[in-house]
Amino acid sequence: MATLRLGDTAPNFTAESSVGQINLYDYLGESWGILFSHPADFTPVCTTELGTASKFKEKFDARNVKMLALSVDGVASHKEWIKDINQVQETTVNFPIIADEDKKVSKLYDMIHPKADNNLTVRSVFIIAPDKSIKLLLTYPASTGRNFHELLRVIDSLQLTAYHKVATPANWKQGQKVVVSPSISTEDAKIIFTKGVEEIKPYLRMTPDPTT
Repeated sequence: MATLRLGDTAPNFTAESSVGQINLYDYLGESWGILFSHPADFTPVCTTELGTASKFKEKFDARNVKMLALSVDGVASHKEWIKDINQVQETTVNFPIIADEDKKVSKLYDMIHPKADNNLTVRSVFIIAPDKSIKLLLTYPASTGRNFHELLRVIDSLQLTAYHKVATPANWKQGQKVVVSPSISTEDAKIIFTKGVEEIKPYLRMTPDPTT
């Protein structure tokens, strides 16, 4: 399969997981989704990531985002690993981990990069919108753990810009000023964004976060 790109439809799949069989589309329903892969069970960085993800679940829930992890090991291995994660991270893993022993899902989502390893998935992240389109693709090397604060920040930006004609500037955080879409004239922007429009340059107009 060709490499997935932004805007592509996330391929559907049915697979076994730590909580039973899961169909991606049924699992997500009308929610946003985040799918992230791990090279293997009982790996140190992944253990910290899954523990951290569990602690962030309420924040993802508040944004209507369902979490789903994946590793190429089996269900029995996942369940034993979850015990370790719960213990050392002082949490409870509260989302499914896909068991992708046949690498069906990994290949579908191009999670295996031969130059890194022929058998293990890289640290991929996919953010999926309710219409099942892929809104974000991230790939980390095996040695670098993911930043879940950044993933939340991206989701806040994606959800804001999905419903308002704005973009978010560098290092933006929820509640800060946003960029008016270049497709809107300054005159129209002043009508749409009633909190005010600051014209820094004709192509760079800022306005307060319309959701606050």
